[in-house]
Amino acid sequence: MASVSEIPGTALPQILYVNTTGQSQHGTAKILVEAGFQVQEISSADEVLRQIERVQLHQSQLLPDLVLLEATPLDVKCLEVCEKIKTNPHTACLPLVYLSDLAAAPSQRITALQRGADSYLTQPLEPAELVAMVQALLRLKASEAELHRSNAYLDRLFDGASGPILVWDAQRNITRLNQSVERLTGRVAAQMVGRPVGELFATAQIAQAFLSEAEGKTEMHRIPFEYDITHVDGRVRTVLWTASTLIAINGKTPVATVAQGLDVTERKADEAKLRIAATAFECQEGLSVTDAKGLILQVNRAFCQTTGYSAEEVIGANPRMLSAGRHDAMFFKDMWESIKRTGNWQGEIWNQRKNGEQYIEWLTIAAVKNAAGEVINYVGTHSDISQRKAAEREIQTLAFYDPLTGLPNRRLLRDRLERSLATSTRSGREGAVLFIDLDDFKYLNDTFGHDRGDLLLKQVAQRLGQCVREGDTVARLGGDEFVVILEELGLQPLDAAARTEEIGHKMLARLREVYRIDGHEYQGTASIGATLFSDHRESIEQLLKQADMAMYRVKAMGRNAMRFFDPSMQSAVEARSTLERELRLGLQSDQFLLYYQGQVDLEGRLIGVEALLRWQHPTRGLVLPGTFIPLAEETGLIKPLGRWVLETACEQLAVWSRQPKMKQVNMAINVSAREFEQADFVQQVLMVLERTGADPKRLKFELTESTLMRDVDAVIAKMNALKARGVCFALDDFGTGFSSLSSLRRLPLDRLKIDQSFVARVLTDSSEAAIAKTIVAMAGSLNMGVIAEGVETQGQRDFLAASGCQSFQRFLFGQPKPVELLG
Repeated sequence: MASVSEIPGTALPQILYVNTTGQSQHGTAKILVEAGFQVQEISSADEVLRQIERVQLHQSQLLPDLVLLEATPLDVKCLEVCEKIKTNPHTACLPLVYLSDLAAAPSQRITALQRGADSYLTQPLEPAELVAMVQALLRLKASEAELHRSNAYLDRLFDGASGPILVWDAQRNITRLNQSVERLTGRVAAQMVGRPVGELFATAQIAQAFLSEAEGKTEMHRIPFEYDITHVDGRVRTVLWTASTLIAINGKTPVATVAQGLDVTERKADEAKLRIAATAFECQEGLSVTDAKGLILQVNRAFCQTTGYSAEEVIGANPRMLSAGRHDAMFFKDMWESIKRTGNWQGEIWNQRKNGEQYIEWLTIAAVKNAAGEVINYVGTHSDISQRKAAEREIQTLAFYDPLTGLPNRRLLRDRLERSLATSTRSGREGAVLFIDLDDFKYLNDTFGHDRGDLLLKQVAQRLGQCVREGDTVARLGGDEFVVILEELGLQPLDAAARTEEIGHKMLARLREVYRIDGHEYQGTASIGATLFSDHRESIEQLLKQADMAMYRVKAMGRNAMRFFDPSMQSAVEARSTLERELRLGLQSDQFLLYYQGQVDLEGRLIGVEALLRWQHPTRGLVLPGTFIPLAEETGLIKPLGRWVLETACEQLAVWSRQPKMKQVNMAINVSAREFEQADFVQQVLMVLERTGADPKRLKFELTESTLMRDVDAVIAKMNALKARGVCFALDDFGTGFSSLSSLRRLPLDRLKIDQSFVARVLTDSSEAAIAKTIVAMAGSLNMGVIAEGVETQGQRDFLAASGCQSFQRFLFGQPKPVELLG
């Protein structure tokens, strides 16, 4: 329950509780007391009426802070109490709450409110509701008291103002004035209130001119004007007035005019002498004074420093000599119309220095008038704001734009996306968010350096900008991530999707084109995720997340493509997160093991095995590598996994070296690109070989074409370092990639491995058969061995043998199995 300490200005509020029901089961008084109020309970409505009649003004301090009336339905006396309280001037300010049972007819509630009740509550009621209602009414009462005090304070300020203040109504009769007006006119307020305001001036013409000048102005256009006011003894005082007209709520009807003045009689005597001196004094801002025709009469040193002209060069000339030619005739026409209408103008303007350099300045022009109101001079204040504007632009750029590409940054992107959502809501037209991530950008950065990576990002930004329409937004989130907002794509989602897909594929095509970076050519690809929006049904965060998830789906499916968001992606992301967590736990808990698949020669003799990774999951069972290797590649877990495979395989080789039947068997291990590109990969392998005692000549690494083509020179160096110790290399899945034969010739490979996709169709597809024969022939010409994987039938084996293949692997010769079942 709330505390009464929340009521401003009260310690223990006094509550007069009138309970005419004769019942106390509701415990209303108890509720109020527990809430910290002082309660006086009266059970007779007549007694309350008698107390109201006895209340006198000097007894106001004895009044309660609030009256709470609890009555039975149709209690006429309580309604009379309501009316009496609100019609008595001494008690009318008391807040009044009327309580009755739910059974009370709605008409009684209406009657109670009509008879003066400030609020109506029904029994049974919630204690918190009662306390909250009482507190709210007490706060309202306190606010009204504060308002009364404020009005009294404003009255004192009005009367105590040093300058004259006049208020007159729409009929031009004085409604209020302060003591300063009494001093200036020699009349008391009682003599002037209700009289025409024009009587304060010497003639009717002056009065009419004053009223015309004062009336009709708003607070935004309080332009000073001078009119003399006449004392009863004949003395005349010059007053500088400002006025504004108060308008009725309807926005049209004038209600009153308020004029505030400043007695400038003494100052006027010296005004003519000080006019030029006051405007031409030396200061840090440039100052110029012209005559009424606009010819320069005087300038100060700051003006000369800013413009580069000497005083002798500009005196007698027109200020238009400084014009930079950036403003049209309408600009200057509006400027002089403002000066003629209001007496001044200020704003930004482009000027030109003597040396031809253009700059922006803040110019203020003020018209100087004589006593007759005629313009005799113009004073110009010139402030060079070039540096400030440059700083503002720099701050704007740093705050909202990416410094590398010049594209909007994350902050401005959110603002643009919020605006696009609002526009879509109004128009009903679809929009789209595209999340773009460059493929293998990290490899470019790591291999060629961040400087070249930055040059690539700049070109990517330019190409993306060329693919979108005016009004669309291309932004950079950071790194190699970009976001594009497409607007006004159509009213139908299918049409919008088609337009989005068209633009997305245009981007993919442009981003695939060859880049020229610091004298080198580079060709890359990108992955794009897209999501549509039509209003504020999704938040900004949701839209970006959807597009991001769609982009990662593209990554998982092979990259260099575009995909729309689908709700199923969320499930896929959650499943991926779960799998990653379990994969890390599996590494920690030693859940992985190696299976081995035999490799045989033409006579069917076992000449080697390929180590195949398996995951013995506690709940999923035996998990094949196709399920978890792609995730391991993405997260970097492939590195510790690969290290474990290498160590386990080498330990097994060392064991076999002591077994006569197995000592000549070779061990083939698949090595991923992420593993091989490690700077210390060679050192890792040599350390494992030394620790386990495995024969390097029995170890064969199988690499994919994508691994070999990343950085050919670095790959060759690592391969040669390991071959020098006896390690052999095979090219896995040969024929499925796009590597050049010239690069292949340079690689120190020992064997090519025909991909199973060709082997599966050698008996049914003449093209596949020709490819298999070609690979065998090419391997021979390059002095390499060749092995066919995926041999499932005797027919496939015989065809390959007839083509010159001498080694085979796959189910025809045995399923992959644990080491204990290999024999």
